[in-house]
Amino acid sequence: MNSQGSSTHHKRSSTLDAWPQPWDYNPSAWRQRVPLCLLAMVAFFIASYMGLYQWRLIDSAWDPIFGDQTAKVLDSNVSERMRRWFLVPDAIFGAVAYLGDAIFGLAGSTRRWQYRPWMVIIFGIDVIPLGIVSIILVILQGTVVGSWCFLCLVTALISLILIYMAYDEVWSCLLYLHRVWKETHDKRVMWKTFWGIRTPEADSVAESFITLAK
Repeated sequence: MNSQGSSTHHKRSSTLDAWPQPWDYNPSAWRQRVPLCLLAMVAFFIASYMGLYQWRLIDSAWDPIFGDQTAKVLDSNVSERMRRWFLVPDAIFGAVAYLGDAIFGLAGSTRRWQYRPWMVIIFGIDVIPLGIVSIILVILQGTVVGSWCFLCLVTALISLILIYMAYDEVWSCLLYLHRVWKETHDKRVMWKTFWGIRTPEADSVAESFITLAK
């Protein structure tokens, strides 16, 4: 390999501002992740507020549209059943999940889809499945409880937005891991790649997987 080719190879393998397939942008870039984390923190504070009511640390739950229906939802049999499952009020469980979204959203470099796949996958599990659960619970409000909770609707909307904002990075990470397995069929290489331990085989796959930012 000549010096120019070697320089290009080094730049591709070391730059953090690379665009993974199938996108024409970097889903791990800070401009993608910081808004997500800020939105997750908004949901964290809203869910914490509802949790404080469920713990009776505050006397009432504010709702500008549905009045006392929010309190009925938070005190419902569905909510109480979930409290027995989670050992804490469901709103507190949601608050912890949103806080996890923010923490994992801020962790890692702008190429963490390659260097920290385990982190991106945990982030995706926290955002996507738990977000879907939040949406299902809101549907249950109207169909089972017969009441609506304004703050719950807000957090469900935020969950939808978070899923939309997070799926591209998770998809690139899974696609990269799939490509590594397809090219190597080596469990050791796959295991090391998952935990962010670089190998020549995985680096070679990454070379063909990225486009350098313009």
